[in-house]
Amino acid sequence: MWFITPLLSRLIDYRSGFDATRFILISQYLVTLITMYTALKELPRSYRQGGLPFVLAFVGVFYGYLIGLVKTTPFTAFRGLLDWLTPISFALYIFVRWRDYPQYRQNITRIFLWGVLVTGVYGIVQFLIAPEWDRFWLISTKLTSFGNPEPFGLRIWSTMASPGPFATVIMAGLLVLFHSKEFLTIPAAAAGYLTFLLTMVRTLWGAWLVGVLTLLSSLKPKIQMRLMVTILVMAVCVVPLANMEPFSGVITKRLETFSNLEKDNSAQIRQEIYKNGLTKALTNGLGNGIGNTFIVNEKGLLEPIVIDSGILDMFFTLGWFGAVFYLGGLILLMFQVLQYIEPRFDQFMAVARAIGIACFATLPGGSGMLGVAGMILWGFLAITVAGHKYYVQQNYVQQRNSRFN
Repeated sequence: MWFITPLLSRLIDYRSGFDATRFILISQYLVTLITMYTALKELPRSYRQGGLPFVLAFVGVFYGYLIGLVKTTPFTAFRGLLDWLTPISFALYIFVRWRDYPQYRQNITRIFLWGVLVTGVYGIVQFLIAPEWDRFWLISTKLTSFGNPEPFGLRIWSTMASPGPFATVIMAGLLVLFHSKEFLTIPAAAAGYLTFLLTMVRTLWGAWLVGVLTLLSSLKPKIQMRLMVTILVMAVCVVPLANMEPFSGVITKRLETFSNLEKDNSAQIRQEIYKNGLTKALTNGLGNGIGNTFIVNEKGLLEPIVIDSGILDMFFTLGWFGAVFYLGGLILLMFQVLQYIEPRFDQFMAVARAIGIACFATLPGGSGMLGVAGMILWGFLAITVAGHKYYVQQNYVQQRNSRFN
C-alpha cells in the first residue's frame, strides 16, 4: 500500500482528471490504522511492559490534535493527524506483538527486496522516459522542485509522492538488502542505488552512510568482513552504472554541491528557515496544532509556515507540551535500542536499529517522523524492541527448561 498507492493515484488522475484533494492517498493510512484497535487495547499493559516511549508519543500527538481542532477545521486536523499518528500506531502494534518477531523479520526482508527492485526499476524508467502520467501530475501540481517534466530532467520519486519520502524508503530498503540472501539481491541493489542517487536528496545520502557505519559497529568482526565484501560487490555493480550517461551528469553535479554549500540554493534556503523559524518555534508554547499550516506574523496577518526541519516542526505543531512528550518518547526509544546486545548476532536486528538511527539523524533536515518516513523511523525502531523482547523470552525459556532437566 505505501509503496504503490501514490503511483495508482497518478494513473487515476491521468485517466480521470487531476484531483487536487489527493483524497485517495488517505487509503494507505486507513489500512495501517487497523492496528489502532490493538494499539489502544494494549496501551495500558504496554506501559508496564516497556512501552513508555509509545505512550509518551501518543500523548504528544493527541495534544497537538486537540489544539488543531481549535485552530483549524476538523477535517484538516484529522488529515494532519494521520501523518503523526499512523506511524506510532503501527510501531506500537509491532511492539505488543513481539512474539511474531521471526515472521516480521522474514516478511519485511522479502517485502523490501521486491520493493527496492520494483521501485528502483521504475525510478530508472521515470528518469529516462518521464511517463505521461508523471509529467501530467508534475505539471498539474506546479512543483518546480521536482525538476522539469521531461526525460533526464526529473528528480526521481518513483512510485512515491515525492523524492524525500521515496529516498527514505529506498535508503531503508538498501540497508535491509544487506540481510537478504536471495538471488535477486544484487539486481535489486543495482537498481536501488542508482535510483537513490537520482533522487538528489543529499540528507538521505548522509543518512545511508550513518546507517552503514552504525551497522558495521553493531556486528561481530566475522560478520563485519562479510558485510564489507557485500558492499564491495554492490559497488562494483553500481559505480559503472552511475558513471554512464545520462546518469553521471546529474549525479556528479549534485555531489559537487557538498564542497560548495555556500553557493547551493537549497542549503541557503534551509539555513534561512532555521534562522527565521528557530525563535518562533521555541517561543510557541501552546503550538499551532496538527493540520494548522499558518501562523500570525508580526503585522497580525496569517502567513504559511515553511518548515524543513523535523525538530522545528515538532515545536511549531505540538508546542512545548506536546513536543516534550513526543520528542521525549522518541529519544527514550532510541536510548533503549542502543543498549541492546542482540544485534551482535542477529543481523536483521542490527539492520533495523541502523535504519532507525539513520532516520533519526535526518530530523534536523526534514520532517522524517511523518507519513511514510515516520513509518520507517518508528516501525524499524519498534522491530528492534520486538526482537529484544523475543530473545529475552527465548533465553528465559531455555534457562527454565535446563533447570528442570
